[in-house]
Amino acid sequence: MNTTGFPYRIFPLGDSAITIDFGNCIDEAINENVIQQFNKIRQDPFPGFIEALPSYSALTLFYDPVLLRKTIPAGTTAYEWVKSKAAEILQDLTATESPAARFFKIPVCYDTNWAKDLSALAMAKNLDIEEVVHIHTTTIYKVFMLGFLPGFPYMGEVDKRIEMPRKTQPHSILSGSVGIAGRQTGIYPMDSPGGWQIIGRTPLKLFDSSKEESSLLKTGDRVEFYSISKEDFDTIKEAEDKNRES
Repeated sequence: MNTTGFPYRIFPLGDSAITIDFGNCIDEAINENVIQQFNKIRQDPFPGFIEALPSYSALTLFYDPVLLRKTIPAGTTAYEWVKSKAAEILQDLTATESPAARFFKIPVCYDTNWAKDLSALAMAKNLDIEEVVHIHTTTIYKVFMLGFLPGFPYMGEVDKRIEMPRKTQPHSILSGSVGIAGRQTGIYPMDSPGGWQIIGRTPLKLFDSSKEESSLLKTGDRVEFYSISKEDFDTIKEAEDKNRES
């Protein structure tokens, strides 16, 4: 019995991971289900479990096949055994209490110095720059997943009036840059090539490997952006840099 209420399929990902896939889509209900299954497996891991990685609509489970071969019944592969455990998780009627969603207000400077694609996006959508900023800052976004770069939050959904496809060619992007790709918005945690449409930059540091909690944001968090001036950007960034040095 599938207690999630969503169709799914389970398939191997190499020889030490499996993926529970609920479909290739951006859907908040499906993502909430993925997060619930993620929390469930972390709270009660099966033998050989290493880690779980949630995404928009799938959950990947990593396991130790060498350890499992020593403990599972003869004639059963590690994949078959883990697949059966994954099915048990999905059939478990026990409710799992997910951590309360955290809320972040993130400052963004939409000045053209940091927003090299903002003018083009506004023109393509027949909007003023101020309208684009207003639309972007009046939506509360959910962090659907982290990926691509350590601490990179994929958030959604962006208002249809300002959605834009990724660029066909990647370009150099500064850490803290805020971008749009389709119905998603995200923040680059470090300097990197990328194809998102850059509309601003935050002075906050999204990823710091020296901290126990290295990523500022987690899957399931809620984020609202607010506009700041160039002067505010410099002030906040200076304070952030001093805090990291202390």
